[in-house]
Amino acid sequence: MMMTSQTLVLPLLVAVTIAFPQKDVPIVRYESEGPNPDGSWRWSYEAGNGISAQEQGLIKGAGDEAGPEAQGSFQFTAPEGEQIALQYIANEEGFQPQGAHLPTPPPIPEAIQRSLEWNAAHPEEEQAAAASIQQPVYRPAVQPVVRPNPARSFGRRY
Repeated sequence: MMMTSQTLVLPLLVAVTIAFPQKDVPIVRYESEGPNPDGSWRWSYEAGNGISAQEQGLIKGAGDEAGPEAQGSFQFTAPEGEQIALQYIANEEGFQPQGAHLPTPPPIPEAIQRSLEWNAAHPEEEQAAAASIQQPVYRPAVQPVVRPNPARSFGRRY
């Protein structure tokens, strides 16, 4: 399914609008170009409340392999007064945001990092260990065969 730049940005605009409701905010600058014959586009805007955004992109690939690749940014002032700025790339690898306000993972503990480096340097041992692990085999439960008991039939002989 092909996504357009509006598909990528519309949820962002809705979220910012809901988070920071204001009435009658003027758009002080708006530019839009595309979609162009080569599949590219570009747009940007700035609102009177300091929110601004820009994006440019193109359609990469052809046929079933075609898909959008966009890069852009937006910025606004949070209710606490903090300037929020986010840059992003959106492509076949997903949405990849970058910004100082985004959480970052904790550092990898030294012992774990050494273990990862050792595993990367010795892939043959990891492959041998994986090959030695016995995979479970599915075996259906055997259903008992029920046979009629001749002694319990209606034609009993005494």
